[in-house]
Amino acid sequence: MGLQIIHCDRIPPQPWKNGGGQTRELFTWPPGGPWSLRISVADIRAEGPFSPFPGVERWFTVLEGDGVVLAFPGRRAVLGSESAPLHFDGGEAPDCELCGGPTRDLNLMVRHDAGRGLMQRATPGAEWPSRAPLRAVFTTGPALLQINDTDAARLPAWSLAVSTHGAGQRWRIGGDEPPRAWWLAFEPKDTP
Repeated sequence: MGLQIIHCDRIPPQPWKNGGGQTRELFTWPPGGPWSLRISVADIRAEGPFSPFPGVERWFTVLEGDGVVLAFPGRRAVLGSESAPLHFDGGEAPDCELCGGPTRDLNLMVRHDAGRGLMQRATPGAEWPSRAPLRAVFTTGPALLQINDTDAARLPAWSLAVSTHGAGQRWRIGGDEPPRAWWLAFEPKDTP
């Protein structure tokens, strides 16, 4: 099935320049060049502004911790571990306030000119069809990934499974305990 499984805690963390946290870059596409898509997990330890990413769409969700408040010009978004992913313009670079202690968060970034992205909470047992060729699932607990009604992979906790040939497939996530998981997808713009 061409799945790549990435264990979050096996990726070396990169500390932020401002000292407020660290990021583990789990996956970028295309390989070997400037990325059009980037999936990462961040550990936020201190309050402060997000780094600006002009020309990039971002999706952000809290995986664990008490949550955050993201302050944008004219609005605030309160996010906890049960919140839906927040989609926003990466150039906005909101200020981040911690609701309690540190948080661990999942990020999807897609360059505006590269294509369309998606991050959404996965419902255990529910089928996820998509025409996107690049598809992924991130889970915080052990999970079973099924593709087209076939057991494709047993995923460990804190892992990302990625396929670059997933267009038209039917994905489903489950396991002995209902996993907390998120679907991610990227549909590149058609080339002339």
